[in-house]
Amino acid sequence: MNVLRTVAVAIAIGNPLAAQWITYPTPGLPRTADGRPNLTAPTPRTADKKPDLSGVWQPTLPPRQVPESHPGEPTFMNIVNFLVPGSSIEMLPAAIALYQEHLRVAGANRPSEKCLPHGIPDAMVIPGAPAKIVQLPGLTLILYEEFARFRQIFTDGRPFPKELNPGWLGSSIGRWEGDTFVVETAGFNDKTWLDDEGHPHSDALRTTERFHRVNIGTMDLEITFNDPQYYAKPWTTRERLALLPDTDLIEDVCDNEKDNAHTSR
Repeated sequence: MNVLRTVAVAIAIGNPLAAQWITYPTPGLPRTADGRPNLTAPTPRTADKKPDLSGVWQPTLPPRQVPESHPGEPTFMNIVNFLVPGSSIEMLPAAIALYQEHLRVAGANRPSEKCLPHGIPDAMVIPGAPAKIVQLPGLTLILYEEFARFRQIFTDGRPFPKELNPGWLGSSIGRWEGDTFVVETAGFNDKTWLDDEGHPHSDALRTTERFHRVNIGTMDLEITFNDPQYYAKPWTTRERLALLPDTDLIEDVCDNEKDNAHTSR
């Protein structure tokens, strides 16, 4: 994360709808009489009448919590804070051992400190580092500003590959259930953390994401995690994404593991 992005992080924390460094009117975005984006306008639709999820999106974070690993300091991402009512995280012994080790070293050595990618859901909830959804026929892309990563979600009817090559963001296929875009992902490696706290996952993890665009400016994202090697049962989180209008992503490259000196994360 460069110095420019560090400044943007500070801005975005105070105002999740703050623009990034570039300002350019988003084509086709409804506007009020004074020219401002009308973020409560109805959800746009594609030519095939499906909701159009395209846009630059920023997480709307829950209240900042005191993490176990950093007493006295706030955390940006503890997955427990996103659990839906009635859902709970029940770690199995192998996961507990890894989680306790991450707490013992106060979250040190997280993958991002080594310029390694964030995974699901962590890549979508980084303050000041939005993601861009590009919805195309047969394919939806998610472009992550942090570390310039991307996901391909295939919607052309193909199944998962017969042999899944373990990846940081897995292999994804999508389908529509009414107005909700459902994404199944498998084929993860076991190297990413689920959050800043260090909740781990195994390479048996499968996720089901449900994207539902409420209106122009708001999208709900519900994620169910199923990892029978590390967790006793599936569990589900929910987060809200806010559209960043009239802006776009900037290049963000992890520079030889020197980023940590410029950020308090």
